[in-house]
Amino acid sequence: MTVRIGWIGCGVHANEMLLPQLVRHDVEIAALCDIDADRLGRAGRRYGVAPERQTRDWKEVLARGDIDAIGVAAGPSAHLEVGIAALARGLPVFAEKPPAATAAEAQKLADASARAGKPVVLGFMKRYSTANRIAINLVHSSEFGAPASFLGEYMTAPTYFEKDPDYTGFYLHHCVHYFDLVPHLMGEVVALGARRQEIAPGKLLLHVDFRFASGGIGTLVMGTHQSRGTPMEWWQVMGDHRRVEVRNLHEVRYFRAPPFKVDRADATLRDGEDTLVWEPNFTVAANEDHKGYHALIGDFLKLVRGEKADAPLAADGARAMALLERMIAAAK
Repeated sequence: MTVRIGWIGCGVHANEMLLPQLVRHDVEIAALCDIDADRLGRAGRRYGVAPERQTRDWKEVLARGDIDAIGVAAGPSAHLEVGIAALARGLPVFAEKPPAATAAEAQKLADASARAGKPVVLGFMKRYSTANRIAINLVHSSEFGAPASFLGEYMTAPTYFEKDPDYTGFYLHHCVHYFDLVPHLMGEVVALGARRQEIAPGKLLLHVDFRFASGGIGTLVMGTHQSRGTPMEWWQVMGDHRRVEVRNLHEVRYFRAPPFKVDRADATLRDGEDTLVWEPNFTVAANEDHKGYHALIGDFLKLVRGEKADAPLAADGARAMALLERMIAAAK
């Protein structure tokens, strides 16, 4: 089934990350919207959307009778307003994160989705990057056992958010990712604390501490004082005599409990006990979806077609936003 999408928002992120992955699926962009006429026209030419199917008014997209779903990447206020209006029309929604500007507003979107009986899938692609999916499945396997701890770093640079002296952009567009990923890995968060250091204006460092309902504990480091030309992301989950690590969204290491080998004449590598390592083959021509957007959008389209998919929904977004606000309050 070809899904007919009405897409709202043609900025850099949509053009470079979302729309290229959307059109790899069996979809038709039936309508395209952006408030900037030049940007809209460029996106229309790039994705083959005729001028008569382009508009600067998102309400005209929702008024069409030839769309099956809405996609929106236009900022948190638009995600909320467009999302609720689309749900009222009975349309499933894909919305980039964050789902809204506040946790209370994110909950309104989740409530509207529940009332309409239609999904709102959010752009939490950290669950879907190939390396993360491998590691998440290992952590959730019976072999791994109960996860005992989470450690992670998710950094960025001051230039990325220089127009947000109060760090709003950093919180909403960067930090929120891990307030979805961490509970997805470790389960319900029952306690959260945070410490902050402002090295200089625009250079913020946060240490966030978690306790989970399972009894597990965790620490997450986030900040705006690293170069974007270096690896920015690393996380590890430890269990009993097991741990899995993901480096820079491209390398997975799974450590188990091998015996010492230094005094073994028959030393070798054994299935079930020695370390497993995975890295992608970057030389292949195919898009391997290392960031996860293709698989995430694929799950959204499954839900549009009435199929099953374990996608991040509006309720997950409300939870992530609530944790984010708890962190901001604790750090003060």
